Amino acid sequence: MGHPELAEKFIANDERMHWHDKALWFVRAKRDNASKSVDEWEKLRKVASQIKAHTLDKLDYYLEEFEKNATAKGLHVHWAKDAKEHNEIVLRLLLNNGAKKLVKSKSMLTEECHLNPYLEEHGIEVVDTDLGERIVQLRKEPPSHIVLPAIHLKKEDVGTTFEEFLGTKKGNSDPTYLTRAARAHLREKFLGADAAMTGVNFGIAETGGVVVCTNEGNADLGASLPKLHIASMGIEKIIPRLKDLAVFTRLLARSATGQPITSYTSHFHAPIIDGQMHIIIVDNGRSAIIGSKDFKSSLQCIRCGACINTCPIYRRSGGYSYGYTIPGPIGSTLGASKDLRANKTLPFACSLCASCSNVCPVQINLHQQLYKHRQSVVAQKLLGFQKHTILKIATWVMKYPLLMDISGKLARAIVPKLPRSIVYSKVNLWGKKRELPPFPKNSFKELYKQRKGK
Repeated sequence: MGHPELAEKFIANDERMHWHDKALWFVRAKRDNASKSVDEWEKLRKVASQIKAHTLDKLDYYLEEFEKNATAKGLHVHWAKDAKEHNEIVLRLLLNNGAKKLVKSKSMLTEECHLNPYLEEHGIEVVDTDLGERIVQLRKEPPSHIVLPAIHLKKEDVGTTFEEFLGTKKGNSDPTYLTRAARAHLREKFLGADAAMTGVNFGIAETGGVVVCTNEGNADLGASLPKLHIASMGIEKIIPRLKDLAVFTRLLARSATGQPITSYTSHFHAPIIDGQMHIIIVDNGRSAIIGSKDFKSSLQCIRCGACINTCPIYRRSGGYSYGYTIPGPIGSTLGASKDLRANKTLPFACSLCASCSNVCPVQINLHQQLYKHRQSVVAQKLLGFQKHTILKIATWVMKYPLLMDISGKLARAIVPKLPRSIVYSKVNLWGKKRELPPFPKNSFKELYKQRKGK
């Protein structure tokens, strides 16, 4: 199923759709307030974009520099061309160290690689330790948002889930009570873990270290208790210098949740005493995107989720409607770049309002990329017959001003008098979940002629 069909499932629950919309807009408003508190905000965005663009242009150089400096600090660097190779490396490291229990902090890259089910098939217990991630893991659901993975759930849903899996009191959905129950549950998992896995927010070429940003401290606990720490990093997460990090940390949390900075901004530059630290650098289709002039800048993304929070489509259709690991505008362009045929509906899950581009902390031209992907969908003849036919007719009508004028007059005279069953039939794709506005007596063109010179 494509985005329209999956979105229809989400919006069938009208109450959920509206509180989901409201919750995400609340986060967007916090982002706006946080950005206004920094006078040089737009300058920071520009500098961040320039740093990322420069790094992507010289990515081979910075990746090699990172590997050299990381190895010199006692870290082990591995290279994975795709998800399969990434998962095999992780499993090999775990088996070589006799590890059967893995605690994992939030990592969209491991979600992209479908690591959890792969490891579970090979007898490894995987526990996601980010609270939102653990909630959806218990429910056997993927995250619906890259920063707020359980945003689609109410506290009552969480209470029911914890009641089933953690043995909490029936009907108790108090957030403090549920958080304490989750903390007690996860502490046991941390103490019993054989290995830990984290994502990477930034890899610093100059130092050979990685930086992980969290609000719960779960990545730090995981990386500090077991002797084996594995970090998964996409090739695009590299930045050149340590001083560049300050630009991104000022942008990341403010864009994501409206905070000045994440509660924990942790630097890992060496393994713990008598321990091992492994970094897996993953391509998985990123090199192909770097080779695309139109879509290369999508890899500048720092995974703040600001574009998702502001998107009117995501807010009303939910993360699961995208059918791709990363939802929202950034997921739509990344998914279409990776496999246009499989994700052909995602470029149309967009109103082209440009709000995503306006809030992006690294100035990715998201709405323009989605428009380009739409053109690719049409060029590759992946657009459905019905939509393609309607658009061809509309294009033909708009080419001839006289025909457009006549069509407008007929529509204003006839459509308001037609029965709803005809106006909102299956032929009118636009009319699904929408109401036509009242028809004006005169067209803009007619009004302009009447008032010209007045």
